[in-house]
Amino acid sequence: MIKYPDISPVLIKIGPLKIHWYGVMYLIGFLSGWALAKYRAKRSKGIWGSEEITDLVFYIIVGVLLGGRLGYVLFYNPGTYFSHPQNIFMVWDGGMSFHGGLIGVLIIFYLYGRKSGKNFFQIGDFVAPLIPIGLGAGRIGNFINGELWGKVSNMPWAMVFPTDPLGLPREPSQLYQFFLEGVVLFIILWVYSSKTRPRMGVSGLFLLCYGIFRFLTEFVRMPDSQLGYLCWGWLTMGQLLSLPMIICGAAFMIWGYKFHPLINGMNKDEIEFLKLKKAKTS
Repeated sequence: MIKYPDISPVLIKIGPLKIHWYGVMYLIGFLSGWALAKYRAKRSKGIWGSEEITDLVFYIIVGVLLGGRLGYVLFYNPGTYFSHPQNIFMVWDGGMSFHGGLIGVLIIFYLYGRKSGKNFFQIGDFVAPLIPIGLGAGRIGNFINGELWGKVSNMPWAMVFPTDPLGLPREPSQLYQFFLEGVVLFIILWVYSSKTRPRMGVSGLFLLCYGIFRFLTEFVRMPDSQLGYLCWGWLTMGQLLSLPMIICGAAFMIWGYKFHPLINGMNKDEIEFLKLKKAKTS
């Protein structure tokens, strides 16, 4: 058994002001995503400009925070938060839903697309490789908070979390999710998107891989105590919400390769951009 590194969830305390590690992890995720977005914009052959990146990142931050928090409230703990609505705003104590954040971001893609004139999947394919950094950082925040731990285990790397009232050695499922959802997913998407792909391809691969990784890690992660297992003694809310992601991700990739194939090494977004650019200069 490995000793849990008992890190205080509060990074800095200055009088009544507290800066929590959980919030710092979100900040790291957003800043890293912003930097990677600027890098991808430079390699987009003029399709994405620096001002567009700033606007898009701001929109995404709003979508992640509002969607993630409301998703957790509605999917995982509606009774508690409806009884104590003031607790909805206490995000520093944790309680963010990835699936809720994803819904929030998808709404943002639609709204930003209407504003900028870009296609929904054009935005999704651009943003998808940036997301795993934030996911990984969020899982580190969960680990520091001592929340979302795994099942009782006799593995040599099992840990006793101070927040566990039973004090039993458990799987550090937050670290498994950090590795798969953060590190592995980032490598897969970054390598895949480094070459021109059909529209919907990158978005589809993100949904497919995240859904699979999340579904698998839920087998060693304890379900939320207020929900427990939903069915068959093993199905969790996280798995239930991941199933549509797996199905949609596979469907998007098949659709993209079948109906939006590359033409002369360019995808539909690049072709449309060149046509628009040519029309403006003629």
